[in-house]
Amino acid sequence: MYYDFKNAEKKWQDNWEKAGVFHAQDNSDKKKFYALVEFPYPSGAGMHVGHIKAYSGLEVVSRKRRMEGYNVLFPIGFDAYGLPTENYAIKTGIHPRKVTDDNIAKFTSQLKRVGFSFDWNRVVDTTEEGYYKWTQWIFLKMFENGLAFRDKTLVNYCPSCKVVLSNEDSQGGKCDICHSDIVQKSKDVWYLRITEYADKLLEGLKDVDYLPNVKLQQENWIGKSTGAFVNFDVKNTDETLRIYTTRPDTLFGVTFMVMAPEHPMLDKYKDMITNFDAVENYRSECAKKTEFERTQLVKDKTGVKLEGFVAINPVNGKEIPIFISDYVMMGYGTGAIMAVPAHDQRDYDFAKEFGIDIIEVIKGGDISVEAYTGDGEMVNSDYLNGYKDKKSSIARVLEELEKKGIGERGVQYKMKDWAFNRQRYWGEPIPIVHCEKCGMVAVPYEELPLKLPEVENFEPGQDGESPLAKIDSFVNCTCPKCGAAAKRETDTMPQWAGSSWYFLRYIDPHNDNELANMEKLNYWMPVDWYNGGMEHVTRHLIYSRFWHKFLYDIGAVPCEEPYAKRTAQGLILGPDGVKMSKSRGNVIDPNEVVDVYGADVLRTYVLFMGDYEQAAPWSESSVKGCKRFVDRIWNLQEILTDGDEFSKELSSSFHKTIKKVTEDIEALKYNTAIAALMTLLNAIYAKGSINKAELKALLLLVNPFAPHVTEEINEIVFADSELLAITQWPTYDEAKCVDDEIEIVVQLNGKVRAKMNVPADVDQDEAIAMAKADEKISAEIAGKTIVKELYVKGRLVNIVVK
Repeated sequence: MYYDFKNAEKKWQDNWEKAGVFHAQDNSDKKKFYALVEFPYPSGAGMHVGHIKAYSGLEVVSRKRRMEGYNVLFPIGFDAYGLPTENYAIKTGIHPRKVTDDNIAKFTSQLKRVGFSFDWNRVVDTTEEGYYKWTQWIFLKMFENGLAFRDKTLVNYCPSCKVVLSNEDSQGGKCDICHSDIVQKSKDVWYLRITEYADKLLEGLKDVDYLPNVKLQQENWIGKSTGAFVNFDVKNTDETLRIYTTRPDTLFGVTFMVMAPEHPMLDKYKDMITNFDAVENYRSECAKKTEFERTQLVKDKTGVKLEGFVAINPVNGKEIPIFISDYVMMGYGTGAIMAVPAHDQRDYDFAKEFGIDIIEVIKGGDISVEAYTGDGEMVNSDYLNGYKDKKSSIARVLEELEKKGIGERGVQYKMKDWAFNRQRYWGEPIPIVHCEKCGMVAVPYEELPLKLPEVENFEPGQDGESPLAKIDSFVNCTCPKCGAAAKRETDTMPQWAGSSWYFLRYIDPHNDNELANMEKLNYWMPVDWYNGGMEHVTRHLIYSRFWHKFLYDIGAVPCEEPYAKRTAQGLILGPDGVKMSKSRGNVIDPNEVVDVYGADVLRTYVLFMGDYEQAAPWSESSVKGCKRFVDRIWNLQEILTDGDEFSKELSSSFHKTIKKVTEDIEALKYNTAIAALMTLLNAIYAKGSINKAELKALLLLVNPFAPHVTEEINEIVFADSELLAITQWPTYDEAKCVDDEIEIVVQLNGKVRAKMNVPADVDQDEAIAMAKADEKISAEIAGKTIVKELYVKGRLVNIVVK
């Protein structure tokens, strides 16, 4: 029989949509299940097979949940603002609105061809006015609560994209978008005060089911450390240099300090610093370096000693020199550090370079060779001498610092506030007005959305200016507070804005009066299972958790954490085992796979190719193997017999397979679930027939993976049956998951001589008797003396003879 997958797949996709089986029902009496996948950025290249794998995991879970009687919300949308679209629009002259709409249409067509069970009634697009109205609303709420603010700072600027980038978007000193080198630039920047939520973000990780690696990456990104703030007096001034250290127990080993070249105290006391010309020259050199270049551990140590500007070590009163060096940044900590060269390798290298004293305060190493960074007995440290326990010595020095008023306990975070603006056109306008009299004023809520003006020239301005700044009709306005002439903010929000709350809008996508109805939020939230890429577990996942926690604090959402569970899929590599890229020519187009083999083969293969959480290379031969699997299911119709219960020969196999597939789907072990189905199929063909009860169970098990072919067979064989998509998931009997018979081996003197089938509950005497009765064994032991007989239950009989 020939399976016409091209017609069958389109037919069933239309049938599902017509029946509305994937449309979630708000406030249903059924148990709810909210499955979330990371919505795609609709690029011009269209979907790649990585998208298919990313969505297929929860696609299978969602289909299984519906069959288990759940009310399932499995939505999709498009994260459509951002630089790639704008850069493409500039290159081609096509407006980003049209580029976005065309790309979304392309993605939608591709997703529907694969047969994903998304609720297409709830699609969101972050560039739609009805959506970004509420993105702007959230921003204004943050502004009201002091979490959105402006500050002048050195920023990461991409000269190619002509845009300011956050640290997260410029890792490695490269632009995340075009991969050009970034430079440092002084600019007024909008920030979101995410650091205010650092502890809440850490605490929340205790209450969620995330992969251990996901939790660890978030903890490391936030980077909480406990230590002390310590004040170092500056000689002949009323100033103190305040530093933060996680090792206050090493204060007696401080032999110099380092300040950021941009530290404002330097300008204040430039008359005291006799070599200020050298300071200014060094500053000029630093301005050419990115933050990444400045903070690299492995690089030449550069700096300038401040002549005439000396600090006092607060614990022993000794004068210590102060340097400036590029590896100290104003944006991190206090802009100054203490240096303990005997016990920090970077400080050690710096001290060797500049001939600074190195004083050992922890025994255990050889500081003539390198810094000692381990634990040991405290020495050269006054009241700490003899302490061998780091915890105790830190507690003692903290006690002394607080008693003398020269320091106190403190906490620092590696995470910085979130740089939240872009000098580009294709983004959400920031709803703020600048008034000379009133300062920064929020656009009134009733005037939202502040719409992105339609323009023909959307190229970025020079020197980091937004293209919106060139549009007088947009810029010039009146102050909402005093009515005077004012100017609009011309920067737009970063791409991360729209993706920080999209999971909430799916719940109530057409509501124009509120972000989402609270009754619906109470029913659906939190997301039960969120799956996505490991590359998003820091930025996106932390940003969205921050926004959600803020919304919880202002009473806009009913739960503290947005996602109850988070998992991640591995990459699909090219056939050459290397990450897919156009330049390598190893990209697999899912459209081509569907054209040749059908959607069910593609769906099955991306889950069968290996451990779902690990990277795996594309294999054309394995794709063909999945095609044979689908064809063999189709051809079961040729060996079909009547029967309303599992046959004796296949009963145990069916119950075991139902159990394994049920459990493996929940554990992301899709590859072993499919392997179990292939094994069952082999058993069916070995028997030579399958009855209707068995076929129905098999179709239900295979349906989440290959829904089109299974629905087609179901319609042919069971003409009046309901859709498999909403038929009850098969159940298993634990007692029948045990084989009636098992195969064991028979050994003579430890060497295998035969295999035999025995009852699963056979006892020792019976097993040994059956072994001796075996034709081959009985011949070999004839005339010999049996020295020992052993039965290892379920595995073997061993007979020792001589």
